[in-house]
Amino acid sequence: MNLTLKIWRQKSPKDKGRLVTYMAKGISPDMSFLEMLDTINRDLILKGDDPVAFEHDCREGICGSCGFMVSGQAHGPLKGTTVCQLHMRHFTDGDTLVLEPWRAKAFPIIKDLVVDRSALDRIIIAGGFVSVDTGSAPEANALLTPKDNAEIAMDAAACIGCGACVASCKNASAMLFVGAKVSQLALLPQGQPERERRALSLVTSMDDAGFGNCTNESECEAACPKEISVRNIARLNREFLRASFSHPAK
Repeated sequence: MNLTLKIWRQKSPKDKGRLVTYMAKGISPDMSFLEMLDTINRDLILKGDDPVAFEHDCREGICGSCGFMVSGQAHGPLKGTTVCQLHMRHFTDGDTLVLEPWRAKAFPIIKDLVVDRSALDRIIIAGGFVSVDTGSAPEANALLTPKDNAEIAMDAAACIGCGACVASCKNASAMLFVGAKVSQLALLPQGQPERERRALSLVTSMDDAGFGNCTNESECEAACPKEISVRNIARLNREFLRASFSHPAK
């Protein structure tokens, strides 16, 4: 199959970017989307041109490294799929595809399709964890957890932090990401001691990073490759409200 690709090229954060057209010829339908980009880059390197920069690591839909807009859709048109697991058989011979980086104030462009997503890391550092101050980790089976809570927590823990929720939201909100991280621990016994501090710290870090507010339109859930539910945003709001009453601002 032959495709026309319009790819965002930007040499550095300070340079002005633009869409550049490339022809992808002889693409196998069995290739993944990133393998297709590999063939484009191979040809560019052979010509002495700068290859297209895009982020990736495991290419198994687990690490959350990859991600960009494919014709206006985060990770492409296939629901519940990262761009590294998107295969070319889902496109048609002769298609024109537009590839752009995540667009968000909190995700400054580094080069081409690569953006700086370290703001998500800073949110986790602010409190998206369980502290173990001494000794070995406690035996998990000794902490009784209701089955429903455990399953909801595991669903929230499936978040890979790719940033598609932010890129798909018109407000560039990170509420789905933060909601998943808060829900993951708020529903488990291990997360109770730091529950209130965690909610306040993660929301504060999110706001400081420049993410927008949620207006409940659910684009984030539709774009999430792990299909994280917006119910986690509702839980985040409840957790934040509860923590605000317990720890009012001075």
